[in-house]
Amino acid sequence: MDIIGLAFRLVARVETFAERARRLYYAVMLMGHSCPQCAGRLVMLGEGRCRCKSCGHTLDPTLAFQRCPNCGDRLRLVVRRYRCKSCSMEVTSRFLFDGLVFDAEYFREKMAESRRRKRELRDQVREMLAASRSHVLLPEACDLRGVPGLAEALDCMVASTNEALHWRPKEGFDLKRYQRHLRAHIRAFPLGLGEIPALGEDARKDLIWRFIAAVFMAHAGLIRVWQDGQTIMVMQRETDREGQDVSGDLEAVDGIQGSLGRAQA
Repeated sequence: MDIIGLAFRLVARVETFAERARRLYYAVMLMGHSCPQCAGRLVMLGEGRCRCKSCGHTLDPTLAFQRCPNCGDRLRLVVRRYRCKSCSMEVTSRFLFDGLVFDAEYFREKMAESRRRKRELRDQVREMLAASRSHVLLPEACDLRGVPGLAEALDCMVASTNEALHWRPKEGFDLKRYQRHLRAHIRAFPLGLGEIPALGEDARKDLIWRFIAAVFMAHAGLIRVWQDGQTIMVMQRETDREGQDVSGDLEAVDGIQGSLGRAQA
């Protein structure tokens, strides 16, 4: 048995039956009443609201047609309940099927009050923050003569001179130099990148530059590069041709002699 399917079909049947029962209940309760303006037929729009089919006038049938059973006075809606205007007795509406009615004006006022309180609180916080700010700080004028020799040093820096200033960049990464170095030490069998001798004093930076050069050479199809655990392995390709995509003389490998011997040109 498809229990889940049967359950969903049962729920659908119950909802359909409840909707038909609601429409029948409203039709029966509004049968003896008509529009107070044009005496037209009334239809229920929802809980606590009906409309005339002739003139379109909307009204609350409980307030319009029901009276207090205690004193016979008219009712008024207080938040979600009907109460008598004279004796304040709570009265159950005959025009509610299974829902609740809400006083739209009451909730409108409450929402407006809530927005007003939030606005006032925001203004109070702004005033508090404005009052807690420090005064404007006006720094004193800079006195270059307060530090001996400062004015003369600044004049030397900005004054024009006949001699051109030559900027010597710090020694950086030479891709071609590292490619020649790797070609001189990589063999036809796997070799760890860390086993290749370093070209610089900074071992960590030199290993990074060796790895960059190896990536470029692998992209050019000169060597194979792969990772074995935490070790970067390099190896010559079988189809490697001497000098492919790497400029420079392979015999001149920066004067570095590795543990595996110098490459043969």
